Amino acid sequence: MAETLPSFEDTTDVANADRGFLGALVPGVVKADDGRVIWDNDAYAFLEADCPDTAHPGLWRQGQLASRQGLYEVTEGVYQVRGLDLSNMTLVEGTRGVIVIDPLISVETAAAALALYRAHRGDRPVTGVIYTHSHGDHFGGVRGVLPHGTGDGVPILAPAGFLEHAVSENVYAGNAMGRRATYMYGVGLPTAPDGQIGVGLGQATSTGTISLIPPTVDITETGQEETVDGVRIVFQLTPGTEAPAEMNFLFPDHRALCLAENATHNMHNVLTLRGALVRDSRVWAHYLDEAIEYFHGQYDVGFASHHWPTWGHDNVVAFLAEQRDLYAYMHDQTLRLLNEGYTGVEIAERIELPPALRRAWHARGYYGSLSHNTKAIYQRYLGWYDGNPAHLWEHPPVELARRYVEAVGGPADALAKARAYAEDGDLRFAATLLNHLVFTDPDDQEAKDTLAGVYQRLGYGAENATWRNFYLRGAQELRGGITGEVIDLANPEMVMALTVPMLLDSIAIAIDGPRAWDDELVIDLVLTDGPTGAGTRHRLTLHNGALTHREATAPPRTPAGLTLTLGKAQLLGLLAGKGVDALGIGTEGDPALIARLLAYRSQPDRTFPIVTP
Repeated sequence: MAETLPSFEDTTDVANADRGFLGALVPGVVKADDGRVIWDNDAYAFLEADCPDTAHPGLWRQGQLASRQGLYEVTEGVYQVRGLDLSNMTLVEGTRGVIVIDPLISVETAAAALALYRAHRGDRPVTGVIYTHSHGDHFGGVRGVLPHGTGDGVPILAPAGFLEHAVSENVYAGNAMGRRATYMYGVGLPTAPDGQIGVGLGQATSTGTISLIPPTVDITETGQEETVDGVRIVFQLTPGTEAPAEMNFLFPDHRALCLAENATHNMHNVLTLRGALVRDSRVWAHYLDEAIEYFHGQYDVGFASHHWPTWGHDNVVAFLAEQRDLYAYMHDQTLRLLNEGYTGVEIAERIELPPALRRAWHARGYYGSLSHNTKAIYQRYLGWYDGNPAHLWEHPPVELARRYVEAVGGPADALAKARAYAEDGDLRFAATLLNHLVFTDPDDQEAKDTLAGVYQRLGYGAENATWRNFYLRGAQELRGGITGEVIDLANPEMVMALTVPMLLDSIAIAIDGPRAWDDELVIDLVLTDGPTGAGTRHRLTLHNGALTHREATAPPRTPAGLTLTLGKAQLLGLLAGKGVDALGIGTEGDPALIARLLAYRSQPDRTFPIVTP
């Protein structure tokens, strides 16, 4: 494995990861009010040792760098807290206080990070907040820096479209994403050399209280300049890159450039293994190229929302150019091979990076991977289907597995053949064959244990942290069953941030269509508050098992079976199961209709199986 890596004699990253260190949180543990540990960076002390046989040397090195914890000076007046969550919190000192950039995932870790900063720099008030983009690890801890009852008048800046994307990703497909995220981040795995050693982008996700304060200032165009607490900031919008709503920005008076999550010290995901919208690697490369030119000569350091900064203007330009070339090359070569008739799986096996990028530590696939990124690019352009009629109408996994095992000669022969492939080093096909065997008979513990052993070996050899975590978490559940850990992507404060149309979308997604096939109803909601003003009417129509809604800009042509007059808080209470009368909601028509509608909602299993049927 090591012979394929860049030179370990290049210690630039080590020096940069340690530069500017001011002090660490001791112990490096953050607890919730109830005493529950929601972050433990000290658990990664084992990474100080040499790489064992149970880990890829490149991933081990990345863990050693990403696990460094403490407050660091980026440049005069700009500081970062690293190692207290998956992401970094950056703090920029202003005239009266401090501007917080990306307040981590959890309220508790954000509060600890701010306290660490204040212990070294004084008790400065928070005078501004910036969300670089719409992923939860960059806004979830905001109440840790602006607790309830504080922060009136404090500007909160975010790229246009932030709120819509921040809540939609975490609500609409939140249950499936949350379950798969336990695999991606290795939740429930032991933090150990043979377990979870990080996620490439950082070490882990904190598990505390998630919050969200809606932005008060939208950044709507590149070149927009804002002054917060006496600090000038020049923005570059980068929509559709690492997040649907994202932005880079320059602090011209500090000569410091924030690169959000558009350029970090690893190959990023074009599509995360937990699931998401496929990102546009072509646009991603375009905006990195634009950043090189747009901010040229105006900074001496570049820093991001993960990992460590890069110092020296020319070094940042070289870093950005290689990151640009990385995403452009993946995109263009995937499209070239796609147009030559290769499928996504075939492209992933054929494509390789140019030598210069293979020699760059920051282009390695610790979080994203060349394999699954090229498949994602294929998916973005051509979708799930590869054009082969044999793949157009395949059996679902259990039925396919039964036929596969029968064709091989039955369970005993399938198990023997799988073991032979594993012994010969073909772990990939051994996993395929054993997976069919497990889906044929999920009670066959011998087959499950054998597959777990193959997954474990694949995990130990993976350079990509999320691949490692998927393999090891799969092995854990095959051996011990589903243990119930979940990553909660939705929470009360996140739900409070949803607009009324988003709330109605969330109801529609939950409707069990077959149960509602034969019902038909129309309900009007007349809002007494909200951004569109009192009196806004939303019409809900259940027809053929589909719930649709629209804002009525004129009096409806036909009357509704029920009209509810209510505020957003009352709507939330209604969705939580409280009755119309208990909430004091005004009604006209048949109040039973709303209960009938909500009764069609399904409650998804938050621990649905992944490695078993």
